[in-house]
Amino acid sequence: MPQTFTTRTLAVETGSTETVYDLTEACAEFLREEAQGRSGLLNVFTPHATAGLAVIETGAGSDDDLLESLHTLLPADDRWRHRHGAPGHGRDHVLPAFVPPHATLPVVQGELALGTWQSVVLVDTNRDNPQRTVRLSFLA
Repeated sequence: MPQTFTTRTLAVETGSTETVYDLTEACAEFLREEAQGRSGLLNVFTPHATAGLAVIETGAGSDDDLLESLHTLLPADDRWRHRHGAPGHGRDHVLPAFVPPHATLPVVQGELALGTWQSVVLVDTNRDNPQRTVRLSFLA
């Protein structure tokens, strides 16, 4: 069977607060339409210098724990050399070193092969940019 590649771009509105935005259902919908029962890899990528992607448990406090941990590691204060935008914005540009802008995930028979409590999320600490783009790509 020949390899196939398909891709789609999502527009995501994250708002004006730091957020962990769940992309799991959007990934599943994309795979229902494009994978059609095939196995392969899903690549999730956000082309932003101030956002990242993670695979974590959501809805049980982990979202807030992640944001709080990032505040501890990367405080939003005036220590950063990169100083345009909201106070502490320089730390948003360091975020992708800790939460990368990409994830590659297994797809088995057309479905995302996540663990029981795992979700795919966009992590956005940049309050200055509420419009984000996420690219989903499936390779069979």
